[in-house]
Amino acid sequence: MSTLAEVLARETRDGELYDVLPDGRLRCYSCGHNCPLPEGAVGVCKVRFNEGGRLRVPWGYVGGVQCDPIEKKPFFHAYPGALAYSFGMLGCDLHCAYCQNWVTSQALRDPNAVAPPLSASPERLVRDAVDRRARVLVSTYNEPLITSEWAVAIFKEAKAAGLHTGFVSNGNGTPRVLEYLRPWVDLYKVDLKSFDDRHYRQLGGRTEPILDTIKRLHAMDFWMEIVTLLIPGFNDSREELTRLTEFLAGVSPDIPWHVTAFHNDYKMTEPGNTTPEMLLAAAEIGRRSGLHHIYAGNLPGRVGDLENTRCARCGDTLVARTGYLIRDYRITTNGCCPSCGEVVPGRWEPRFAEQIASRPFVPGSRRRLSILS
Repeated sequence: MSTLAEVLARETRDGELYDVLPDGRLRCYSCGHNCPLPEGAVGVCKVRFNEGGRLRVPWGYVGGVQCDPIEKKPFFHAYPGALAYSFGMLGCDLHCAYCQNWVTSQALRDPNAVAPPLSASPERLVRDAVDRRARVLVSTYNEPLITSEWAVAIFKEAKAAGLHTGFVSNGNGTPRVLEYLRPWVDLYKVDLKSFDDRHYRQLGGRTEPILDTIKRLHAMDFWMEIVTLLIPGFNDSREELTRLTEFLAGVSPDIPWHVTAFHNDYKMTEPGNTTPEMLLAAAEIGRRSGLHHIYAGNLPGRVGDLENTRCARCGDTLVARTGYLIRDYRITTNGCCPSCGEVVPGRWEPRFAEQIASRPFVPGSRRRLSILS
């Protein structure tokens, strides 16, 4: 019986994000590790490898599909109420001990992670998304940067069908991969896990590529939102949160910042769970740093008005939420506050469409996808 690594090695095609080095190695540019790969070597991500002087990359499968409210991604300033048809592959370039998607992201590192790959095609995924009345197609669940060629193939079909597209990512990018993605990706969520390089190295990365990616995403006019999972004792000090939020405000005070609650998961079981009071304190630090749009997540109904979108000028509530449910929507057809006329940064439809679902669900078609073996 084939191992998962052997199965996935067959589900590949030649990649595009690499150069050949003078010594014959391949330099991969899909993520900030920039792996130099000699013949037969596999990258940090475990899914991109050098075979016969060609970079082989994941293709033709998904590790899972799900229909999510776009607020789950979370995007709060992009098409509120929209259904996001979400797909992922397997593998990651980091190894976070608290990963909440570890079944897919760590499938090639952890024998307890079981997520059988399912055969798929870009045409079939987009057709299913359209049938479900999704308005956005999102690459998520594992790290999408390491499967960028597959995502772009799907997003080309999605764009032709009139859909928006997005990445839910750790942000460990390179200039090369961002240029590759720019024509096909509209929305980009970055998980800014810490502002301490020592912490990032514990997770298998560095701060520099993530911070550079955030600056580039903004300069390249992706719509970007930032998430920080607040972990007691890891990244929740006032000093670190001040530096983190001052950095974001320096890029743009209009970047939405979501500070979300940690709960014991995967291998990180020692810290206590994040409390509402911790989220409120972090949000206040973000306000003092100059951020205009701050949200607290994962504790619906327990964080005051920090689930709502408010006008940065007059303070009026523009989008009222409880969890993923849109309770009220008041942004004008031209994306402004109806009370004072202030432009609300984001990506808005001319009118608020019906919210199809306020909870995630697995599309029935997933059960018809065949398991690769």
